[in-house]
Amino acid sequence: MALQFGVLIPQGWTMDLAGIKDPVEAYETMTKVAQTAEEMGFASVWLVDHFHTIPHPSQEVTFECWMSTAALARDTSIIRIGQMVTCNSYRHPTLLAKMASTVDVLSHGRLNVGIGAGWYEHEYHAYGYAYPEAPERLRQLREAVQVILAMWTEQEAHFEGTYYQVRGAINQPRGVQQPHIPLLIGGDGEQVTLKLVARYADACNVGNDPATVKQKLAVLKQHCETVGRDYESIHRTSSTLCLMADSDEQARALLPDERKARLGTSVNTDLVGSPETIRQRLAAYEEAGVQELVLRFVDGTNLEALRCFAQEFFI
Repeated sequence: MALQFGVLIPQGWTMDLAGIKDPVEAYETMTKVAQTAEEMGFASVWLVDHFHTIPHPSQEVTFECWMSTAALARDTSIIRIGQMVTCNSYRHPTLLAKMASTVDVLSHGRLNVGIGAGWYEHEYHAYGYAYPEAPERLRQLREAVQVILAMWTEQEAHFEGTYYQVRGAINQPRGVQQPHIPLLIGGDGEQVTLKLVARYADACNVGNDPATVKQKLAVLKQHCETVGRDYESIHRTSSTLCLMADSDEQARALLPDERKARLGTSVNTDLVGSPETIRQRLAAYEEAGVQELVLRFVDGTNLEALRCFAQEFFI
């Protein structure tokens, strides 16, 4: 299977809309990236589920994930749309399942639902959410994905868990896609998260370099064998930074200093470099088992960067 490509949309979270003071203009900038990705043949666009900017909270715009997902569903026509990933703690899973079912209809069946346990402690406190320890957040996630799948597949959903109780919830319409909307579980914890992927998910997002991806997918395959799941039925994705220039030196010079500091040695495996360097790194991701690579372009609002990548690698 040839490697597919997705795009993380500039949403404000990484200060990628900073400087655009008019929020309407900021949204139109964001949706234009999705439309250009569709035009150039990318397989998917993805949104993050965050409320405040990083590396520090600021007053810069950050568009809400699911409202933006619904808007992009109507601003595009063929590209798939998903979240990398929805924070389980921010919405009750019955509500999330209902929201997703509605968006799947709005998009005429182009929705992917990505979900994870959540991690951005500052946001939890700022917005008034409890922030339990990671093991408890993962236990909540385990129950949540069962609730979501019940909402998508049963006439009336019932679930009695420690964290969620559902007693006859009706979800109509349940969406367009059959047997249900694809569910991606993000994260690569080997003892819990990848077990959840093997048991419940249609897709995963693991690792941030080919070597790590290969290791995590080997663990996932073992978990699939344990539960009797066909490993090949799971769509395997990873994510990476992308900045292409005429030479490796030029690409690195174009990286903002703050981004260089955060990347460290991972700049040697991200898609930062000349077309030939990027081609070699793409081959490494594919060899590791990745089927779809989600790209965060360094200059996320630069439409020409999307066009150049597409023309170089898949047009």
